[in-house]
Amino acid sequence: MSHHLNYNSRTDKHSFFSVKEKAWHGLGTIVESYPTSAEALKFAGLDYTVEKRPLFTVDSHNLVTFKSPDGDKMYDGFLPDILVPNYYSTVRTDTEEVLGVVGKDYRVVQNTEAFSFFDSIVGGGDGILYETAGALGKGERIFITAKLPSYIKVGKDDLIEQYLFLTTSHDGFGSITAAFTPVRIVCNNTLNAALKNSSNVVRIRHSSGANDRLKQAHTLMGISGRIGYEIESIFNHWSRVRITDAELKKLVQTAMAPNREVLDKLQKGLIDEASGVYKNIVDEVYTYAMSAPSQLIDTTKGTLFGAYNAVTGYYQNARKFKDSEAKFKSIIEGTAKQRGQSAFDLCLDLGKSGNIAFQLN
Repeated sequence: MSHHLNYNSRTDKHSFFSVKEKAWHGLGTIVESYPTSAEALKFAGLDYTVEKRPLFTVDSHNLVTFKSPDGDKMYDGFLPDILVPNYYSTVRTDTEEVLGVVGKDYRVVQNTEAFSFFDSIVGGGDGILYETAGALGKGERIFITAKLPSYIKVGKDDLIEQYLFLTTSHDGFGSITAAFTPVRIVCNNTLNAALKNSSNVVRIRHSSGANDRLKQAHTLMGISGRIGYEIESIFNHWSRVRITDAELKKLVQTAMAPNREVLDKLQKGLIDEASGVYKNIVDEVYTYAMSAPSQLIDTTKGTLFGAYNAVTGYYQNARKFKDSEAKFKSIIEGTAKQRGQSAFDLCLDLGKSGNIAFQLN
């Protein structure tokens, strides 16, 4: 099962929902309008709870025969013998599946609390729009994406939607992570623009104070508001900065460089010695930059903003991935995000330095 979505045999459904558009191999529930948090919880199959339960060893000599819950079958098992101190299992209560092993200080953050976190950001109601949510594996990891009501505007007509992404787990691995990311409507680019010396992410440990910290949603709202304003200013500046085709090619070569060795060759003018795979990718990104419909509008054609979007748009719209999960991971935390960040940093430096040919009036 390459998609890794949770399948609940009791409901005969995959734990995922999406508004209007199919995703994750076409599985899950597709709805036509934005649901409330309570509705989204049910559509995504996340309306279950998780408990911490004590761990025990068993005595191999303490074998007994049990009846199945319906009383129709008999099976052998071992009675608990010794309590394992300071360790617990996390158990999904609707299926009785063990999701992980955690320590005594670990606090379960229920799925309802994750949605409450998003609701509290803009006061619930119609303010935040839930677009996707789901569970992976046995339900040990969940994710939510929600759209904020405001936009980033570049030029007159180029709108960028603002999204929040949250993921948390019930298996003891990783923290509760909530992040802000802008998505460009015209070609659905996930931009992942993290500004230098700042962060678009809030991470909260699963500890005794996790719920209290989760309620501090204004922290992420402050981040998204500040970053959204700064990104709008930066993107509008980039949309007025002209870049030649040769400068565009050099920026793409630098942003797509997989390691320091390739960068050194590029700086020494030895790009012909780089691998064929790298040169092919550069050519594909450059071709996308010069021909994709989203690259031919006023804010992108021949501009620094267009150069940045060439890299992010390539991974979102042109790059071939093994499957939708591979694409999702690459954009959220893998190569696509890294290359997009490299392009963002390059454009930020070039936009400030004035090394680009000239600025439009």
